[in-house]
Amino acid sequence: MPYGYHRRMLHVDLSRERLWVEAPDDAFYRTYMGGSNFGLYYLLRHMPPGADPLGPDNILTLMLSVTTGLPFSGQSRATVNARSPLTGAIGDAQAGGFFPAEMKNAGFDGLVVYGRARRPVYLWLHDGEAELRPADHLWGLGTGATQDRIRAELGDDKIEVACIGPAGEHGVRFAAIIHMASRAWGRTGMGAVMGAKNLKAIAVRGRLRPQAFDATVIRQVAREGSRAMDEQVNPDIWATGVLGTAAVVLPQQMVGGLPTRNYTSGSFRHAEAISGERMAETILKGRDTCYACVVRCKRVVAVDDARGFVVDPRHGGPEYETIATFGSYCDIDDLAAIAYANQLCNDAGLDTISCGATIAWAMECYEAGLLTETDGLDLRFGHAEAMIEAVRRLSRREGRLGNLLAEGSARAARLLGPEAEARVVAVKGSEVPAHMPQVKASMGLIYAVNPFGADHQSSEHDPFYEPGAAPLYRERLAAIGLDKPVPSDDLGAEKVRFTLLTQYLYSVMDTLCWCQFDWGPAWQLYGPEWMPTVVRGATGWDVTLDELMQVGARRVAMMRAFNALQGLDTTADVLPPRLFAPLRGGLTDGVAYSPTAFAAARAAYYALAGCDPHSGRPTREHLTGLGLDWVADLFPIPEPMA
Repeated sequence: MPYGYHRRMLHVDLSRERLWVEAPDDAFYRTYMGGSNFGLYYLLRHMPPGADPLGPDNILTLMLSVTTGLPFSGQSRATVNARSPLTGAIGDAQAGGFFPAEMKNAGFDGLVVYGRARRPVYLWLHDGEAELRPADHLWGLGTGATQDRIRAELGDDKIEVACIGPAGEHGVRFAAIIHMASRAWGRTGMGAVMGAKNLKAIAVRGRLRPQAFDATVIRQVAREGSRAMDEQVNPDIWATGVLGTAAVVLPQQMVGGLPTRNYTSGSFRHAEAISGERMAETILKGRDTCYACVVRCKRVVAVDDARGFVVDPRHGGPEYETIATFGSYCDIDDLAAIAYANQLCNDAGLDTISCGATIAWAMECYEAGLLTETDGLDLRFGHAEAMIEAVRRLSRREGRLGNLLAEGSARAARLLGPEAEARVVAVKGSEVPAHMPQVKASMGLIYAVNPFGADHQSSEHDPFYEPGAAPLYRERLAAIGLDKPVPSDDLGAEKVRFTLLTQYLYSVMDTLCWCQFDWGPAWQLYGPEWMPTVVRGATGWDVTLDELMQVGARRVAMMRAFNALQGLDTTADVLPPRLFAPLRGGLTDGVAYSPTAFAAARAAYYALAGCDPHSGRPTREHLTGLGLDWVADLFPIPEPMA
C-alpha cells in the first residue's frame, strides 16, 4: 500500500459531465511529489499550446502532495495551476487552511478539470466519491455566503469549501479562489479560470486519512516545531506568529524598502500607523491557524468604523502585502480602511496584491491626467474612501473604471497609452509585491525570471545571506551549498547562485505543498535538514536533500517549458522601467536598480539554470538530465547546421 498518498487522481470533464479516477503508479509520485509538478504534468500533456485562458481548453488543476494531511506544521496547503488570464504564462497559486488536509481525507491526491459546464456547478468530494451538483443558486454570492450555503445544503458544518466570488464570475483577471472566507489562492487569476468554467466551488469532507510510513517520525517533527516556537529558537518565525506578516512593515520602512506611492519611494511617513504593532494595539482580536500548525500567523481583526467600514472577524485580517498595496502604495495610513479592503477582496474573491497595486497605478495616472474616465470617482493618492469604492467597482466590473481596473494595471495601461504604461509596476503583467529590489538585489532577478511573474515567495530574501546574518541562518543555507554570504545590494555571481539554489528549495516547498513560514532555507520554523526526514517518515522513500532539490529544479524547468510553448521568451523576463528610476525620499532617496548589473545577473542565471540564453527555454540537455525527456520532446529538434 502507498504511504502518504492514495494513488487517486480525480479528473472532471465539465463539458461532458464526466468524472473518472486515475491511479498513477508510485514512480509518478516519487518523481513529481505533488503541487505544481503534478499540475504541470497534466497541463503539458493535455492542454493545447495557445489555449485561451478563459476558454474551455484551459485546464485547471488543484494538487496536494505526498505529505498533505499528516499532523505536522505547514503541510496543509494546496496548489492551483492553469494558464493565467492575467499574464498568459503559467498560473500558480498556493493556499493553506483546512481545505487541503480535508481534501486528502476525502480520498483524493489531486484534481484535473477540463472544459466548461453549461450552467454553474460545484464539485462535492467525500470519502472517495465525487459528484457535480447545480450551483445556479450560489452564483452571485460572496465567498462567505457560498461556504455557508453549501454546508447547510449538505448538512455538515465541517465541510471545507474552496470557492470563487463575484470577481471570478465576472472574469476579473486577478480573481482569487477563497477558502474559509480568509485564505486565498491569490495570484495569477485562478479564480477567473474557475469562473470561466462555471465552477463555483469545490467542497470536501472525508474520513480516509493518509497513513504515514513511520508515524513516530511525524510525531517527532511535530514536537520539534512546538519546541522551537515555545523556546523562541528563531525570533523571526516567533514574531511572525505574534504579529503576523505585518511584523515586517517597520523593518521595511527602516531600510527604505516600503513601497510607497506606486513604487516611487521606499519610505512612507505614516508607516507606524499601518504596522503590525499598531494592528495588535487596535483592531486585532485573535490569531488563527491552519490544520496542525503551531505558528498561528493568521490575523483575526474586527472593525466597526463610523464610515461604514465594518469588518467581520471571519474574513481574517490583512497580511503585510495587503497592508502595503492598499496602504503605502496608495499613500493611505488608515488601518481600518485597509482591513475593510482586505475583507472586500476576500468576499469578492480578489488577489489583494494585484488589486491594491492596480489601484495605486490608477491613482498615479489620475493625478497625472492620464486616467480621466472614473465615473466621477476622485481617485487621488491618500483617499481611503475612493480606494474602497474602486475595489467594489472592479470586483464586478461596474462602469468604465471598474471594467478597466479589472484587467490589471498592465492591460489597462495599454488602453491609456505609453505614459500610463511607463507607470506600471508589473512583470509578465503580474503586479510586483512589496519587497523592493532597490534594497534586496536578488528580488529583481527572481521577479524577472520567475515563470509566473513577480513573486516574493519564490526564493529567499537577501538579508538572510548577509555576512552579519544569524548563525542559524548561515548554517541552514550552508546545507544547500551557500556559504559565501554577500551584502543585500550585491548582484554578483554569488547572489545569482543564491537566487537559483533558494528558488529550487522554495520550489521543493511548493511541490510538497508546505508553508514557507514553516519550511525553508533560513528563518523558518524548520530548516532544510528536516525536509528529507519528514518525506521519509511520510512515504518510506529513502530520499536525500539532493533528490528534493532535483524535484524543485524539475518544477522550475517544467514551468519555463510551459511558458515557451505559449510563446514567451526572454523578452518576458524583464523588469518595469519604474524599478530603474531613482527613488524619492527617505533612506533610499536617489537609489535605483542597476540595469547593467541586472542584465549580467540574468545572463548568469540562464547559464546556471540550464536555459538557452536567447529563448530562455530549458535546454534539451537540462530537461533530460532531470528525467523530463518527454517535455523535451514537446519541442522540435533543431536542424543540424550545414
